[in-house]
Amino acid sequence: MHHLDLVAHLPDAAEPPTEGLGRSRELLEIIARAAFPASFSDKDALLVGTGRRAPTRTEKAELGQLATKLPLVLG
Repeated sequence: MHHLDLVAHLPDAAEPPTEGLGRSRELLEIIARAAFPASFSDKDALLVGTGRRAPTRTEKAELGQLATKLPLVLG
């Protein structure tokens, strides 16, 4: 998450490693006690799940009941 925050406004900066994003998603899903839709990339699940980005109308529909729990407060 911190890496995503740091590069959010730096278009030329390297994205976080895919393994780290995947593991972060797993941890967020454990905290949420629910899985994000498979259609969400790991990055999108993290950004939407933590409130760093609002879900699109389509994403909100895909989230179903999970949308009512978002954003998750970590800390």
